[in-house]
Amino acid sequence: MKVLHICLSNFYIDNVTYQENMLIKEHIDSGHEVKVLASTEIFDSQKKLVYSKAGTYTGAEGAEVTRIDYAKFLPHIIMKKLRVHSGVYQFIENFKPDVIMFHSMCGWELKTVCKYKKNNPSVKLYMDSHEDFNNSARGFISKYFLHWLYYRPIAKKASTFSNKVLCISIETMGFLNEFYGIDKSRLEFYPLGGKIKGDNEYDDNRVNKRKELGLSSKDILFLQCGKLTKRKKLLESISAFVEVENKNFKLIIAGLMDFDVETSVRELIEKDERITFLGWQTSEQVEQLLDASDVYLQPGTQSATMQASLCARSAIIIDNVASHQPYLKENGWFANDSISIKKVLEEISKNPHQLVKMSQNSFDIAKNMLNYKKLATRILK
Repeated sequence: MKVLHICLSNFYIDNVTYQENMLIKEHIDSGHEVKVLASTEIFDSQKKLVYSKAGTYTGAEGAEVTRIDYAKFLPHIIMKKLRVHSGVYQFIENFKPDVIMFHSMCGWELKTVCKYKKNNPSVKLYMDSHEDFNNSARGFISKYFLHWLYYRPIAKKASTFSNKVLCISIETMGFLNEFYGIDKSRLEFYPLGGKIKGDNEYDDNRVNKRKELGLSSKDILFLQCGKLTKRKKLLESISAFVEVENKNFKLIIAGLMDFDVETSVRELIEKDERITFLGWQTSEQVEQLLDASDVYLQPGTQSATMQASLCARSAIIIDNVASHQPYLKENGWFANDSISIKKVLEEISKNPHQLVKMSQNSFDIAKNMLNYKKLATRILK
């Protein structure tokens, strides 16, 4: 089949394990002809948003990637919000895809894709959305001018042309239904996935990484990683950790800390030799850390690494929000402040053997819900 991934309403980054990359890789591995039409938005080496040159190349996943500039009839600062590009319809028409996956519901080119669907009704058109009130429409201008007056009517109309609008979370489904006015019947839960490893590969990775980290079989490794803003509640995690005295507890922090939390966090780290800060890690290094870990900490805002931790068979400590509900089934705890996190850590300290069963429960959830092979096949139907 010919599969087209359109990333004009979101960034497309090479050499990462984001949803779009993993879906593209699975489609390539399954023998489909895959192309990516993307904006010029990328991350630099410091993980800051920058803009690349337009052009075509072969991406890390093996698909042909074409990056196109924003249209130029208004200044770039406006166009990057309106997300208007030139030549999109012609690109789609030249490729003649069997399936189109349009990533993110915010942008002008949804109209273009719907025009193509109208003229070619046999094409399968899926749209996905990551938007919710945690990451979108948070300011007055953004909420009422950009989202309500601009993105909302485009997305609502576009949804009627789609086979389904695929939502990464329960909160995303609520956002699209309640704020954008998209009918619930058009929406489908489509979680961020992860890599499902066989027992031998997982065991080898785990043993090797724990040996590299100097961990014994009795040590319990906690991991918190990602872009560590104040809303990720890293400070709360560490504050709880340092109050629980257990020599077998180890905590690794991996990622970039925001300035407003770094000073306080480093002060606590220096006082407890059980805590290690590794800084920013590549996606491959994060995967290795997850395999080595026993418990993944995410007491704050959401991150796709949580789903990856389930694939890596970790128990989880996560915030009690609607979007986390599908992922906690006797495989961890809800906790979102230093007091509740401390209680969980004390429970683990008293009964560490419960983590064995929780590990298996996490893996069962991952196999049933988060396997990217299954998720990639879904949008071909």
